[in-house]
Amino acid sequence: MGTALPAEERTPRRSSPREQAAAVLGLLDRPLTSYYLVLGCTIMLLALGLVMVLSASSVQQIQKTGSAYTLLQKQLMWVALGLPAMWLASRLPVKTFRALAYPLLLLSAVALMMVLVPGLGHSANGATRWIGFGELRLQPSEPAKLALVLWGADLLARKERLGQLTEWRPLLVPLMPGAGVLVLLVMLGSDLGTTLILLTIFLALLWVVGAPGRLFVGMAGLVVLLVSILIVVEPYRMQRLTGFLDTSGDISGARYQGTQGLYALASGGWFGTGLGEGRAKWDFLPHAETDFIFAIVGEEFGLVGTLVVLSLFGLLAYAGLRIARRVKDPFTRLAAAGATAWLVVQAIVNIGAVIGVLPITGIPLPLVSYGGSALIPTLIALGMLLAFAKREPGARQALAARGPGPVLRALSWLGLARR
Repeated sequence: MGTALPAEERTPRRSSPREQAAAVLGLLDRPLTSYYLVLGCTIMLLALGLVMVLSASSVQQIQKTGSAYTLLQKQLMWVALGLPAMWLASRLPVKTFRALAYPLLLLSAVALMMVLVPGLGHSANGATRWIGFGELRLQPSEPAKLALVLWGADLLARKERLGQLTEWRPLLVPLMPGAGVLVLLVMLGSDLGTTLILLTIFLALLWVVGAPGRLFVGMAGLVVLLVSILIVVEPYRMQRLTGFLDTSGDISGARYQGTQGLYALASGGWFGTGLGEGRAKWDFLPHAETDFIFAIVGEEFGLVGTLVVLSLFGLLAYAGLRIARRVKDPFTRLAAAGATAWLVVQAIVNIGAVIGVLPITGIPLPLVSYGGSALIPTLIALGMLLAFAKREPGARQALAARGPGPVLRALSWLGLARR
C-alpha cells in the first residue's frame, strides 16, 4: 500500500498577493493585450450606450412619436453601419490610412464650409454644426477630427523621415495652418467643444513628435487665447462660464442643466435607482441622451456604474498609449497617440461637465451618447487602433497561432473561405 501524503502536500498552495499581482502584470505584457483591450472596451461601451440611449430617450420619444424606441432604432442603424466600418479599418494596411489622409482632410474642409451656407447649415443651442439633407443631418466636424489625426500624423512622419523636425518652422508649417483652417471653420460655426478637441489633437501630435518645450508651451498658450476669444465673443458661452463659476445658489438659466445633472448623479447613490427607473429624463434634464448621458448612467447604475465607465475609458487610454509606445513606424505612433488623445480628452471634457468640474461644451461621450455623426468616425478610429495593435512586436505571430477568426470560420462553414 502507498504511503499517504502529508496534509500540507495534499492541499494546493495558495498564491501570495505578490504572485497574483505578478500574474496580472504578466497578462499586460502579452503581444495582443492592446488589441483585446481596445476591442473589449469598445464593445462594452457601445453596448452600454445602446441601453442608455433607450433609457434616456424613452420618455421624451413617447411624448413626441408615441414609441419609446425611436432613437434606439436610429442608433442601431448607425451601429450597423459603424461596426462593419470598424472591422474593415482593422484590416487595412498602414499605407491605406496614409493615402486617405489628404482626401479626407479636403472633404472635411469642404463639408465644414457647407455648414456655413444658409439653407444647408442647421443651428441648435447656439452652434451651427449640421448639414441637412431632408430629415438626415450630418455633423462634418466629427470626421474632421479623424482627418486631422491622419493628415497630421502623415505630415510629421514624412518630415521626421527627412530629418526636418529639428527647427520650429518645418515643424509647424504646414501643420499649424492646416489645423488652423479646420479650427477656424469650426469656430465660425460656434462649436467650442469640437474646437477644443481639434486643438487637443494638434497639441498631442506636437508632444509625441518631441516639440521643444518652449514651442509646446507657446502653442498651448495660443490655444488658451483662442478658447478665451471664443468664450468672450459669444454671450451664451460667457453665461455658461459665469454660471459654472457662480456659487450664489441660483439654479435657473445657465446653471439649470448642470444642476439637474448633479441631482441625477446624487440620486443614484452607490448602486443606482435601477435601469429605466431614473427621474431626470422626465423632462428635468435637457439633452439626457447626448451631452448628459453620463448623468443618467450615474442615476440608474449609481457610483459603481460611473466607475465602470471611467475604468473602461482608462483602459482604452492605456491601450492606445501602449500601441503608440510599442510600434516602430512613426506614422503609426503619431496616429495612435492622436486618436487616443481625441477620444480620451473628449470623454474627460464630457464627464467633467456632467460632474460640475468643467464648463458645459456640448460634446458627446464617445460610444455612449446618441448620434451617428460622432459614432461612425469614432468606430473607424478604434478600428485603426486595432489595425495598429496587430503591428506590435509579436502580435502577428500571436494572431497566426490563434487560428482563424469567427468571420473566417463562418465563411468556411458556408464553403466561401479562400483555400
